[in-house]
Amino acid sequence: MSGDVHLRDLRYFVAVVDAGSFTSAAAALFVSQPALSKQVRALETRLGVRLLDRGPGGLTLTAEGEALLPHARRLVTDWARARDDVRRAGTAPTLVVGMQTTVGRDLTRRLLAATRERGHRLQVRLISWSDPSAGLADGTTDVAFVWLPLVAGDLEARVLLREPRRVALPADHPLAARPTLAPADLADEPFVALPRSAGPLREFWLGGVARSIAVEADTAEGAIEAVASGSGVALIAEGNARLLARPDVVCVPVPDLAPCELAVAWRRGDDRDLVRAAVDALLPS
Repeated sequence: MSGDVHLRDLRYFVAVVDAGSFTSAAAALFVSQPALSKQVRALETRLGVRLLDRGPGGLTLTAEGEALLPHARRLVTDWARARDDVRRAGTAPTLVVGMQTTVGRDLTRRLLAATRERGHRLQVRLISWSDPSAGLADGTTDVAFVWLPLVAGDLEARVLLREPRRVALPADHPLAARPTLAPADLADEPFVALPRSAGPLREFWLGGVARSIAVEADTAEGAIEAVASGSGVALIAEGNARLLARPDVVCVPVPDLAPCELAVAWRRGDDRDLVRAAVDALLPS
């Protein structure tokens, strides 16, 4: 046995046991199946034992897995309770908002006004694209701004706005001077992609077709930096093209692509006042 294990790995182990398969557990956790398998194998390596037998009849716990399971459940539950106790310890309830880039579009201002009006506090967490739930899956955020399609799971979402998509190109790219581009114009271009763990969201921002992937980026800022360096091109929302504007990148409309949708999301069944108030403040009147 070598090194301390991570709470995330224990949570993943419990999720696999409860779901009965890596596929179902990966969907519930908003991670890719290969990433989930890798983390469980890492847990087994740290403990120096095999926890699960992967046979033709499905997954079964080994004796070591049976011994670990109740402790893992308790640790995961205790941490969730500790996190909630810490949040409640403040003088006012805190709404933790997840986002993967600066949202703008007057949405954050409206959310701040609504939380202040009710005596709540607002905390913003920037989260990488590797977690397409923007912190909702592991409970580190209460509501989140997310781009659809939403990864399957126990989340609710409401669309806030729809925007055309553009393609971000280096300023000296041969296509940068064109007023618009068609999807076919991008067929041979290397792309900057979201991480594979982003699942369907990655495919949406690749235009829904097979691409030559030049590099992966965990953040919108990282994607734009990769474009500016000449590594590849990237699809981007029209509003984000304005928010992330820089002189060495040009964003050209691609009108034949379906628009993108920005939504507010929260965990299904979370009917706390601060969550309901946040969603109500953001939805179009």
